[in-house]
Amino acid sequence: MAVTAGVAAPNNKAGFVRIPLPTHSSTPVRLIGVLGLTQILAWGSTFYLPAVLAAPIARESGWSLGSVVAGLSWGLLVAGFSAPRAGRLIDRFGGRPVLAASSLLLATGLALMGLAPSLLVYFLAWTILGTAMASGLYDAAFSTLGRLFGDDSRTAMTGVTLMGGFASTVAWPAITGLEAALGWRDTCLVLAGVHLAVGLPLYLLLIPREQQRNSEIEPKKQAAQPAEALKEARSLFLLVAILFTLQSSVMSSLSVHLLDALGQLGFAAPVALAVGMMIGPSQVVARLLEFSLWRSLHPTWSARGAVLLCFLGLALLAAADPALAFVATALYGAGNGLLTIVRGTLPLALFGPEGYGTRMGLLARPMLFAQAIAPLMMAMLLSELGPNILLTTLTALALVGVVVTWRLPIDRREAAHKT
Repeated sequence: MAVTAGVAAPNNKAGFVRIPLPTHSSTPVRLIGVLGLTQILAWGSTFYLPAVLAAPIARESGWSLGSVVAGLSWGLLVAGFSAPRAGRLIDRFGGRPVLAASSLLLATGLALMGLAPSLLVYFLAWTILGTAMASGLYDAAFSTLGRLFGDDSRTAMTGVTLMGGFASTVAWPAITGLEAALGWRDTCLVLAGVHLAVGLPLYLLLIPREQQRNSEIEPKKQAAQPAEALKEARSLFLLVAILFTLQSSVMSSLSVHLLDALGQLGFAAPVALAVGMMIGPSQVVARLLEFSLWRSLHPTWSARGAVLLCFLGLALLAAADPALAFVATALYGAGNGLLTIVRGTLPLALFGPEGYGTRMGLLARPMLFAQAIAPLMMAMLLSELGPNILLTTLTALALVGVVVTWRLPIDRREAAHKT
């Protein structure tokens, strides 16, 4: 089966020529299972790790809790710097070797963390884990699917996010149990072993091998495009980057500060926890709807609906009404769940499969930077100005995202000239 990629060209009235891109012909069901499981492993042993291990690490090592938690922020910054390189490697060699390398890096980083004698070595471990995150989380998985299935990869991406959404559900109790039985250092070593025994073989045995592609093809195509077409394509890419970076800022900030903000607004602790727990199930429900009923909806419309849901949820949350808060987090969770899928499907729909891995890597950089920095900035806002200003700021960021989505086209022909 072959799909086509839209590339701006001067000899086409719409601004595009159709370039065939070979794709893998097998069913994506196996890949959904492989990538879904490995996403649980990757997210659970990086992004969600400090939630369980930060306090035990601080107690046993004597390092400050803030320094221990800052390891994740450092890892996200490293991931942001590394993501474009990972995307280019996927475009050149395919996803299989890059994803396999991420398992090796995850195992190395976790083993080093478990053996770390000092805070410096602990941060070195997070440096390795950050490189692994760039080559092993959603962006790398989506890039792999985009190369293998082209325009037909949307269903597979949705399936992977459905499974990956259970990362915290699986990882937190598992890591808690390991830490209670073995201590945090041996827990890190066990997790390293899981990546070597499970993740690495799955990637090597079940991800299809691809032929190496000429890395000079994409620059030559770009050089053949008229300057105006390149300028418009870059402007459109910038809009997509702004949209995803705004949403990453909102998501990471709310995930860190929601319970504290609700507590300062007067919510009882059990109520605040129950409100926060609405986000997870809402994400799953929205992804199931995307998987079943909304799969034919253009990703631009999905992006518009998702960001609007996030905006409405945050606006209701800012009202500080306990009854409305449940509805608010349900709406926000649904929008955030859809946006996880949109970050894979929207660039594919607007720009095509050619160079998809490189684009995903470039888009991931500011998103990862935002995830590292935004929670720190919002923490200062919360402490200095209070929860109302925090929620109002996040609502304003979501509103900007809504505006940005209405500047996006709904097909590649529009993408050739609309900015």
